[in-house]
Amino acid sequence: MAQPTGGQTEAARNSRNSWSAVFALALFEARRLLLTIPVIVGFLLYAAWIVWSAQDYADGYPALQDADRATQSGPLFVGLAVLLAVNQAVLRSRRRDTERHFTVLVMGTAHRTAAHLLSVVPAALLTAVCVAGQFAWQALKPGALGHGSPGELLVGPLTVLVFGAAGVLIARVVRTAFTAPLVVVFFLFLFLLSTGAGIDEGWTRWLTPVIGVGSANTLPSDLIGRPAAWHALYLTGVGLSLALLAVLLGGGLRARSVQAGFAGALALTVLGTIAQGQGVPANVTAARERATLHPEQVQTCVEHDGSRYCAFPEWRGRTADWARTAAGVQSLAGGTAHDQSLLVRQRIDARYGLDGDAAIDPATTPHQVTVGTAWGGNRVPEFAVAVAGVLVTGDEKTAGDLCDGRMVTIMWLALANQPDPITSLKNVRLDDSLTGSAIVLSQTNPLGMTEGQTTVVRKLLDRPRDEVAAKVKENWAELVSPTVTTERAARVLGVEGKVKADSCE
Repeated sequence: MAQPTGGQTEAARNSRNSWSAVFALALFEARRLLLTIPVIVGFLLYAAWIVWSAQDYADGYPALQDADRATQSGPLFVGLAVLLAVNQAVLRSRRRDTERHFTVLVMGTAHRTAAHLLSVVPAALLTAVCVAGQFAWQALKPGALGHGSPGELLVGPLTVLVFGAAGVLIARVVRTAFTAPLVVVFFLFLFLLSTGAGIDEGWTRWLTPVIGVGSANTLPSDLIGRPAAWHALYLTGVGLSLALLAVLLGGGLRARSVQAGFAGALALTVLGTIAQGQGVPANVTAARERATLHPEQVQTCVEHDGSRYCAFPEWRGRTADWARTAAGVQSLAGGTAHDQSLLVRQRIDARYGLDGDAAIDPATTPHQVTVGTAWGGNRVPEFAVAVAGVLVTGDEKTAGDLCDGRMVTIMWLALANQPDPITSLKNVRLDDSLTGSAIVLSQTNPLGMTEGQTTVVRKLLDRPRDEVAAKVKENWAELVSPTVTTERAARVLGVEGKVKADSCE
């Protein structure tokens, strides 16, 4: 048999290390990867999670600076599935006892490892499409406002790449089929443990792919202060480091280009780790203080029906919604309250960022009403309660402290114009009840309803609105007097039956 010439040997070597062969194998493995049961189940769970979480997200009035973070948890399903599937793909030759035959194939171990790593990219791209669709679903809603962060949106696809690279690396380090499932179980355990325990403080939380927040506060985009871009850079560095380490351990130890790339990826990871752990920038901290203590310095005000509505720039378009709710309450009021000019100001406590959950003190300025950054759902009747409280008592501080028959007038004014007044009554009460005493949620300090007030308000809401409105306007001066009792308010408004006496306890 003729020996191969030097040219033939060189051609065989080039063919063996051809990148076209790597891409061909990557395409083949990517197709198989997307059709494996774990990945199919992962994407089905992800799709179901998107549909479920988006049904009533933010009551149809999403802030896009929150919607971008909402895209991050779902890709964990896909990432863990890809880790498991690509790990099993790398170990396929060992399971089927075909590893020894690879010595006669056109591709070395390092290049086969690279092909498996590249096979993860289509899954990450499909995840990116899902992330874009989920975010667009919220962004296209008529009530959407704010700005999303590209760094936050990149977390989902990058998480899939990181988990995929980890799956290949595990297969090169521990060549047993049960290691990857154990890693998946261990990760899920840690994730559930950290979520349940609320372990999200300190810079170390940024070492995980997805970083949750301790509250549901919505802040203006420029006050969030999350190092989203640096975290995306960190995840990129981690993914590249794991991938290049897998190539090195898969037979590429002598390739200087791979060694240099691995060193660069580690440097990128360190840079991202340090940068994302620096804390909130000083200018953001100062802006948070200003927005909390002096919101008038950063807000714009518009006029609606003789009242002023002051909001942070991103919420300026929502003032019309606030005005419609306030006008509905005022239309039922009597005396000077019917035409009273109000100052509706958006107020937040942004000093602790998204992790804070501090209550907002009631305003003592006469005829000033507080509105928050969330809207839709229960927030609408809660704002109506705040408006009614100011119209009846004069200011939010007094409304939060009262314990007399004026509470009947406040609650009827707030709820009578709602599409379903009885349901709104239940929703604004802390215990979702329709009987007995309860705490009434508001924009600032909560209000209190006694058992007797609850009974009277329910009976009033069951009667024709115009009939009750006429009695409210006719007897307005007495109904808003600090000396009025719940029993007296019931008699004035025509509610029959015994009414339990007021009690602030």
